Amino acid sequence: MIRLARVPLDRWSAFVPALALVLLAFTWGRSLPSGLVALVACFLAGAVLAAVHHAEVVAHRVGEPFGSLVLAVAVTIIEVALIVTLMSDGGDKNATLARDTVFAAVMITCNGIVGVCLLIGALRRRLAVFNPEGTGAAFATVTTLAGLSLVLPTFTTSKPGPEFSTAQLVFAALASVALYGLFVATQTVRHRDYFLPVTQQGEVLDEEHADPPSARTALISVALLGVALVAVVGLAKGVSPTIERGVAAAGLPASVVGVVIALLVLLPETIAASRAAARDRVQTSLNLALGSAMASIGLTIPAVALASIWLSGPLVLGLGASHMVLLALTVGVGILTVVPGRATPMQGGVHLALFAGYLVLAVSP
Repeated sequence: MIRLARVPLDRWSAFVPALALVLLAFTWGRSLPSGLVALVACFLAGAVLAAVHHAEVVAHRVGEPFGSLVLAVAVTIIEVALIVTLMSDGGDKNATLARDTVFAAVMITCNGIVGVCLLIGALRRRLAVFNPEGTGAAFATVTTLAGLSLVLPTFTTSKPGPEFSTAQLVFAALASVALYGLFVATQTVRHRDYFLPVTQQGEVLDEEHADPPSARTALISVALLGVALVAVVGLAKGVSPTIERGVAAAGLPASVVGVVIALLVLLPETIAASRAAARDRVQTSLNLALGSAMASIGLTIPAVALASIWLSGPLVLGLGASHMVLLALTVGVGILTVVPGRATPMQGGVHLALFAGYLVLAVSP
């Protein structure tokens, strides 16, 4: 379930995409000085936030179950655009970019966002209470998608290295789409009550929603969403060489680029989830966190698989040993967190410790 925008159309969300598009027109195909790169990066982040805002407005207008797909698809377009833009220019050196970005999204959501939200919720009410049925279904889906897409390639033998063969990649892409679609149907149609916030006594609370925006407002948001996505793709292409040079100059591994992309894409969800936890809506926070992880794998992997048809370099998806250990720890800790349906600050701290460990290994593998 997505957090709906309180204001159907804010001024900033209308001006930022337009200004970003103008900036794109002036910078397209040019070598950018460092000062201009900083300006482009600011408008890139603003365009991402504006795109998510307009996706929420459109989702509120069309309603469920299609509304939940709007934000996920918009965010996935941004993520895939950033990945494909960098992979198309980098050749073999960016072969692991898709894997690094998707795994970063899993660790950020399942440990970073979940840890922060559990900590906020538990500190406010001594216990962070949520629905184990819905959260468990979401976490099981994320675990399965991560295993099929990121762990299996390390052990397959059809191709040398941690890569899928064509048939295996097609299967992983189709399985990802099917599982994501099944989860959306479960969350928004058949078992919607499993994903609603609950009180300290376990009673289900239905979310309060503002009146849907008018058709005119929704159409304006559709247009501005398109403008924002075009601006994001174009500006990302402009700043990508600077990001790669900066990472290399700092002596950091190339996988840090994937972490930067995931942090940028997941910024709106992080803000929304934290605010929901502060309002005692921990279940909504977990829906946002795990839903973002699910969309990152379930929609990004198929899109990147399709893009690999015309990309010249290899597509490496299999995780290394240290990352598989982190994923296994995340799965084990996540199960122990979800099953009781309530958490203390301790659980939040454990997830944040895993996230901190991931960041340390990303910088110093």
